[in-house]
Amino acid sequence: MHGQQPLKVLLASPRGFCAGVERAIDIVERALTKYGPPVYVRHEIVHNKRVVETLRARGAVFVEEIDEIPSGAVTIFSAHGVARKVETAAEGRELDVIDATCPLVTKVHKEGQRYAERGYDVVLIGHRGHPEVEGTIGQIDGRLHVISLPEEVETVQISDPEKVAFITQTTLSVNDTKDVIAKLRDRFPSLVGPETRDICYATQNRQMAVLDLVDRVDLLLVVGAQNSSNSNRLREIGENAGIPSYLIDDADRLDPMWLEGVASVGVTAGASAPEDLVQETIERLAGLRAVSVEPQSGPEETALFKLPPKLAAVPKT
Repeated sequence: MHGQQPLKVLLASPRGFCAGVERAIDIVERALTKYGPPVYVRHEIVHNKRVVETLRARGAVFVEEIDEIPSGAVTIFSAHGVARKVETAAEGRELDVIDATCPLVTKVHKEGQRYAERGYDVVLIGHRGHPEVEGTIGQIDGRLHVISLPEEVETVQISDPEKVAFITQTTLSVNDTKDVIAKLRDRFPSLVGPETRDICYATQNRQMAVLDLVDRVDLLLVVGAQNSSNSNRLREIGENAGIPSYLIDDADRLDPMWLEGVASVGVTAGASAPEDLVQETIERLAGLRAVSVEPQSGPEETALFKLPPKLAAVPKT
C-alpha cells in the first residue's frame, strides 16, 4: 500500500521569480501599455515558455536578431543582456530601445570592462552559447577567456600572469565557480575578482533552499525551462545529493512513474518560472496521490530594481 500513502511535498523557499525577472516582464507589460502593440523583444525576455506566450498574446513580438525589427520600432533587450554590436545595430535602425538587462548582469559587464581597461586578461566563468555569456563577451574589449570547468584553467593563454581577473555568469552554482576560482588562484596567485562573487543573490538563495531540503526528500522536481541555466543547476544539486531529480517545463511533463515508492518530494522553481506553474505541478501531484504540502521557510527577498525612467510612470497592468 506504499503507493497510497499521502505524499509529503516540501515546497522550497525562495523559488521562482527573482527581482531581475519581475522587472523584465514588468518592462514588457508597461511598454505594451504605453506604446501599444507591437513591441519587439530580442530573444525570449526570460527563459520561460508560459511567460513568453502570455506576453505574445498581448502583442509582444519575439525576434532573434535586430534586423527582423522594423526601423524606429519600440524594442526591448532581454534580461540576459546584449553585446555592444547589438546595441550598435539597434542604433543603426533607429530603434526606440528599452533595456531590460538585469542590473546584476550589467554589474558584471561593468566589472569586466573595468578590468579590461586596466590591461588585465579577464576570465569569464560561464557557459559559452548562453545568452548572458554571449552578451558579456560582446561588452568587453580586450583579452577575454571563457571557461566553465576547473580543468580548463590550464589551457588559458594569459599575456601577463600578474594581471589576471575573473568575472562570473550570474546563474552558475556557487560550487561550480568555487572550484574554478580556486584553480585560477593556484595558477595565478595575484588573481583579482569581484569582492562579493557575482553569483546573484537569487541564484544563491534558490540553491541554498534546495540544498536544505534534498536530504529530506526522495525525489526533486524543478519547474523551469530546459534552456534555463539556473534551473539546470537546481536539478544538479538534487542529482549530486543522489536523489532522482527532474527539470520539468510544466505539470504535463510529470511522469507518474517517478512517484513509485516515493514518500516525499521537494518542489522548487527556477528564477524565470511563474508561480502558477508550481501550483499546477502540485495540483497534478494531488491528482495522483493524496498530498500534504509543507512550505519551507527561507530568506525574505526584498530586492527591487528600478524601472527605466521612460516606463516608471506607466501604471502596472
